[in-house]
Amino acid sequence: MQIKLYELRKQAGLTQAQMAEKLNISKTTYRSKELGRTDFKSTEMFLIADILEKDIHEIFLPKKTTIRG
Repeated sequence: MQIKLYELRKQAGLTQAQMAEKLNISKTTYRSKELGRTDFKSTEMFLIADILEKDIHEIFLPKKTTIRG
């Protein structure tokens, strides 16, 4: 997940500081979450998906995960 989020953030042309500002958290906190040291809150996950214009599953689920419905 961390690598995917990093890649998508870079593709969007956003820095960690910009993402942190959009999420209303500190840059240090954002960095820790992007590196997987701390979990994102669900509200942050949805906001990140909105910011990056991606489906939340594309960002936060491993590629080999099967979604059953």
